[in-house]
Amino acid sequence: MRRLAKFIGIAAMGCGLSACAGPQDELSAISPQAFSQRSGQEQQPGQEARPPSGYLAFCDRNPGECRVPRGQPGQIAFNDDVWATLEKVNIVVNNAVRPMDDSDHYGVTEFWTVPVDGEGDCEDYVLAKRKMLVLLGLPPSALRITVVVNNRFERHAVLTVVTTQADYVLDNARDDILPTQKVDYHWVERQDPASATGWRSLEPR
Repeated sequence: MRRLAKFIGIAAMGCGLSACAGPQDELSAISPQAFSQRSGQEQQPGQEARPPSGYLAFCDRNPGECRVPRGQPGQIAFNDDVWATLEKVNIVVNNAVRPMDDSDHYGVTEFWTVPVDGEGDCEDYVLAKRKMLVLLGLPPSALRITVVVNNRFERHAVLTVVTTQADYVLDNARDDILPTQKVDYHWVERQDPASATGWRSLEPR
């Protein structure tokens, strides 16, 4: 964890996967047929969605982490420097944090937090990556926490980065970064600053 804390400090100066199976009330029932839909379809905006309860509790404890300044761009101009930053942050966090289920870690089913103790589940990886990228100057409105279901029918969270070239996925399940169209997940919902709730369903209407 010292490596992660050091990296966050540098960024500030310069400006377990199975644990992610969450409460059933966070998601509508997912059937195997849902995986017949691929990323290009699910990314079409749906209706406004209720934010995950773990996210709401995190924001209650850390309002500054969830406040998005007005006038922030909704996408990032893609270039080599941006790509290098995304790769660096994704690998650093993936290597610095050890997967641990919230039930074992905190004694509760769902607890979102920046993993300052070096242990966490998928949402914690996402929050750490988002925090680092914001400290490195990327706009929060283009860094969107996204809820998916993986091929084991488990709830999972990733960070999608909206750029002028594509939406890219930063995932603790892999060190390489792929566009959403090449990631085999069922997309459920993600943050959307244009939505009144701040979240939008990615399910078909």
